[in-house]
Amino acid sequence: MGNPLEQPVAQLKGVGAQTSLRLEKMGIRRTQDLLFHLPVRYQDRTRIHPIASLTGGMTALVCGQVQYTELLQRSRNSLLCRIADDSGSIALRFFHFNAHQHNQLKPGVWISCFAEVRYGFAELEMLHPDYCILSHPYAVKPESQLTPVYPLTEGISQNLLRKTIKQALSLCPDHLTDWLPEALLSHYHYPDLTTALHTLHTPDADVQIAGIEQGNLPALKRLALEELLAHHLKLRHSKQLAKAGQAPIFSGDDRHTRHFISRLPFQLTGAQQRVMAEIAADCGKALPMLRLVQGDVGSGKTLVAAYAALLALLSGYQVAIMAPTELLAEQHYRNFSIWFADFAVNLVYLTGQAKGKARREVLQALADGSAGLVIGTHALFQEQVHFHKLGLVIIDEQHRFGVHQRLALREKAQHGLKPHQLVMTATPIPRTLAMLHYADLDVSVIDELPPGRTPVITSVIPAERRNEVISRISGWVAKGRQAYWVCTLIEESDTLQCEAAEQTAARLHEALLGIRIGLIHGRMKAADKEAAMLAFKHQQTDLLVATTVIEVGVDIPNAGLMIIENPERLGLSQLHQLRGRVGRGVGDSYCLLMYQAPLSDTAKQRLGILRDSHDGFVIAEKDLQLRGPGEVMGTRQTGALQFKVADVARDADLIGAMDSISGQFFGDVTDTTIHALTARWLGMGRAYNDV
Repeated sequence: MGNPLEQPVAQLKGVGAQTSLRLEKMGIRRTQDLLFHLPVRYQDRTRIHPIASLTGGMTALVCGQVQYTELLQRSRNSLLCRIADDSGSIALRFFHFNAHQHNQLKPGVWISCFAEVRYGFAELEMLHPDYCILSHPYAVKPESQLTPVYPLTEGISQNLLRKTIKQALSLCPDHLTDWLPEALLSHYHYPDLTTALHTLHTPDADVQIAGIEQGNLPALKRLALEELLAHHLKLRHSKQLAKAGQAPIFSGDDRHTRHFISRLPFQLTGAQQRVMAEIAADCGKALPMLRLVQGDVGSGKTLVAAYAALLALLSGYQVAIMAPTELLAEQHYRNFSIWFADFAVNLVYLTGQAKGKARREVLQALADGSAGLVIGTHALFQEQVHFHKLGLVIIDEQHRFGVHQRLALREKAQHGLKPHQLVMTATPIPRTLAMLHYADLDVSVIDELPPGRTPVITSVIPAERRNEVISRISGWVAKGRQAYWVCTLIEESDTLQCEAAEQTAARLHEALLGIRIGLIHGRMKAADKEAAMLAFKHQQTDLLVATTVIEVGVDIPNAGLMIIENPERLGLSQLHQLRGRVGRGVGDSYCLLMYQAPLSDTAKQRLGILRDSHDGFVIAEKDLQLRGPGEVMGTRQTGALQFKVADVARDADLIGAMDSISGQFFGDVTDTTIHALTARWLGMGRAYNDV
């Protein structure tokens, strides 16, 4: 029969076909999955509270005698019942009730109740409490353990989940393998896996709820440690596999790279030179490079990528550069065309918009090797795209792509070689997140901005001053400068965002007579977006109304003013990215964050951080604390890692120790251990199953 914990949940008593389907919606397929479906909170039904000791906000178990019950017929009918014990009385209120309940709750009857206590019209009350009719006074028997409350889905009740999890727990002693060595558990004073799971699903009465909810309980930290290890070991193993292949060695003539650098209209920063040297060292080996380049907005990552591309091209290999949007891909194509003008390089461009003859010609040039460098979007993943001699893959704005997408281009290499990989992001990543999400990469940081870049002056103003802001645009344009007006919407709908941008542009046309206004949003055709951007770049328009599509890649030195509507709806990192579109030319630049009042305390704090700081890494750390890892990493777009137990902020100490732990206790990781941990925490290796 095999391990019953690995069997479908349908094997458990009380779990039929319909229940199995509902549990599957919650990610529970195997019996073992139930063990790691942890409570979101706990109820303390372990002691009876005197009614007089209750205060608003408490959740408590009480026992009392019904004094009276009455039906209140107002705008919303309710059943009101007052109970009392020796210390005092409290009201019970039911908005959803039936005649049977009304008859049950007769004066003189003793009942036990459990619910949150709140302040009613004239006294404390419990709204829709769980209650039980007692056979005699104080016949209620308190629970011996805290009661777990689980996340649910439609059709699954707390009682059903508690019963099925109890069955799964009974199988642990004989069938659950603890993959963490005793020495590691002893070092951290953590319990074994079975004990930890019992503690979290059925905590004794002496366990403090606050300790569990704040993540201080050793049982919870122990599970977080194992989950983090599962992700870390899998990524580390992926890196070992990727590095195990043969990669091309780039050994171009130094005269060409020196010529490339000498022709640049600016001086390289020390950070750029350092990262270039790291890339050159990687690509000079027969092992595949796997390197992430982090750099704040405007730090010069694209130029570093061009240098890496030149190393490949000078050695006779092709280069593929992938960007998340056509807008960014188009800009890269323009920049690379200029930088490589002195070199005999055939650059081609490939996006999903390419059709017919033009598309066939690009595919043929890549396949026969006549095209040395291709710049494109997700279209580069497509099966029809073949390379003659792919040696380097560069992925820009890495956080917009998933891990599997990052690795997919590697499979397009020929002659048994694995191409070098360079991935970049202009979104500074907090150290803890970088260690988690990019354990399979070597990391370089461009932590220096080019000389002459002055901080953007940032102001936070209410929407009531909108007319004042519009007037400021007229004065700004009169000085020969350009501006952005960025529209945001809380709804995740391209259509609604584009409509908002179009309506804003129309209103600004009426208010700003004589001002040339352009418009760009995600639903425009590529040719129209290109035309709008070129018109703005060539100063044929004065004000560009846009959605957050301009977050990355647009470089207009003359644009020194940005107005962002409803900035409270965006994360700090995204706001910082948008702000980075200005401040690229001479003179002062400004960013106006025009919020909709009233602001919550958190929103005030977030906007204050952006106003006072220009360090992307500091801002990213604050963003992580305020919003969590999913938002900072763009989880919704990328399918990036999401944790069942581990918390990036709470478990930062464990994350920082992952390298040490994996090296000390898992020096020689077997495929069996990795597969077992992956199956337990990632679902049969669904993440990174393409490595």
